[in-house]
Amino acid sequence: AAAAPGALAREVHSLSEYFNLLTRARRDAGPSSGSVPRPADGHARPPAEQLAPRDVFIAVKTTRKFHRARLDLLLETWISRHKEMTFIFTDGEDEALAKHTGNVVNTNCSAAHSRQALSCKMAVEYDRFIESGRKWFCHVDDDNYVNLRALLRLLASYLHTQDVYIGKPSLDRPIQATERVSENKVRPVHFWFATGGAGFCISRGLALKMSPWASGGHFMSTAERIRLPDDCTIGYIVEALLGVPLIRSGLFHSHLENLQQVPASELHEQVTLSYGMFENKRNAVHVKGPFSVEADPSRFRSIHCHLYPDTPWCPHTAIF
Repeated sequence: AAAAPGALAREVHSLSEYFNLLTRARRDAGPSSGSVPRPADGHARPPAEQLAPRDVFIAVKTTRKFHRARLDLLLETWISRHKEMTFIFTDGEDEALAKHTGNVVNTNCSAAHSRQALSCKMAVEYDRFIESGRKWFCHVDDDNYVNLRALLRLLASYLHTQDVYIGKPSLDRPIQATERVSENKVRPVHFWFATGGAGFCISRGLALKMSPWASGGHFMSTAERIRLPDDCTIGYIVEALLGVPLIRSGLFHSHLENLQQVPASELHEQVTLSYGMFENKRNAVHVKGPFSVEADPSRFRSIHCHLYPDTPWCPHTAIF
């Protein structure tokens, strides 16, 4: 359901209020009527440059308690195809995970699901990306499936030297917050942001311009200026401070939307998918496959076999 008129006209002051706002403003998959045209919504763009997997830095945000419940599924499916692209950012040591994939970063951030803890992890992700020298920074959560072919195809349609911030908003209008400009002065600020739950990507050219507000611990202090979570802070830096507009794409999906509406025939085009609960019901992409809903409630294994039928553990007789 779309947010009621004026629901976003007031300021957001707390993390719980922010998530309540997202819940009220969740939208169906795909563009809604009256929305701003989205250049990345299913429109083919000619390649702007050649991209290899090693050009992309995918940061997966997780927490220690979800290593088995969520990360093992990702390691079995999409991460298994391109481990060199994927870096896992967590908050606790895990020898088993480190042995399975070498790109595990213990951020030493709090395991709490608080605004400060989320921003702490994003700060580490940003710094590691800058150090990597790669062309593209993409952030996803541990409940996202990343279609690597679609991601590379999308990013290759832009130049990494240009200012590119691409993802999917979870609200139907800019969020409004209070920006603290000095100890005794505040002012309203509004901007679009791509929800971290669906994933988003930033070009290196833009990421370097973000440095004064994002590098070396500055991200945390910037987040405190608006007192909003990490994905909002990214939007604040990019749109409000740098004046770079978000490129809205319907190819990114979070559990805050009705995933049943993502057409199975278009799975190969989607960049990210998710799973979770929607209005107290299981929320996942509706796709037939070799695994039952009970055996594969997220549908990630079935999606993976749909995209990569040559995977050894995928039944060869599968019908999609």
